[in-house]
Amino acid sequence: MAFALRYPQAVSALVLASGYYYPSARADAFIQSGPAIPVVGDILSHTVAPFLVRLIWPLLMLKLFGPAPVSRTFDRFTRELAVRPSQLRSGAAEAALMIPDAFAAHHEYAKLRMPVVIIAGERDRFNDTERQSARLHRDVRQSTFHCVRNVGHMVHHTSAGDVMSAINEAAAAALDRESGALRGTS
Repeated sequence: MAFALRYPQAVSALVLASGYYYPSARADAFIQSGPAIPVVGDILSHTVAPFLVRLIWPLLMLKLFGPAPVSRTFDRFTRELAVRPSQLRSGAAEAALMIPDAFAAHHEYAKLRMPVVIIAGERDRFNDTERQSARLHRDVRQSTFHCVRNVGHMVHHTSAGDVMSAINEAAAAALDRESGALRGTS
């Protein structure tokens, strides 16, 4: 989204999955920001944070994937990557900037002119689908919105076919737009 807003000429279409677009109170963003604090964050990232993440991992996965089951492949390969100090710090920095970035950008979304396909899980426990994805659809005139039933935040893992359809839809819309622009110039 940030890239498309800054360099719209470089983006033919967007597919946005389970995103956070509008500022809202998020205790999880505040809690996750700890490892981003200089010095203190480095200490946390190398000592307590990896242990805590391993401890809460099963609950976090249930919240991320629910109501769908947790993908065994995701769980097995992601856990140890997620507890590396560099990843903890990176995730913390992203969490710390999440709300301010949404606050700074949300007034710009209506300026997007490329096709935008928004897809989100109906039962997302991280981002309120109505207040985030559906609202974005209302604000971006040329967008389409697909709310996938009985799916949570990880729609790209639990409903890969729906996400692929969204990608195909965005690509077709971009081609239509490009061919329309070419017809208009000839």
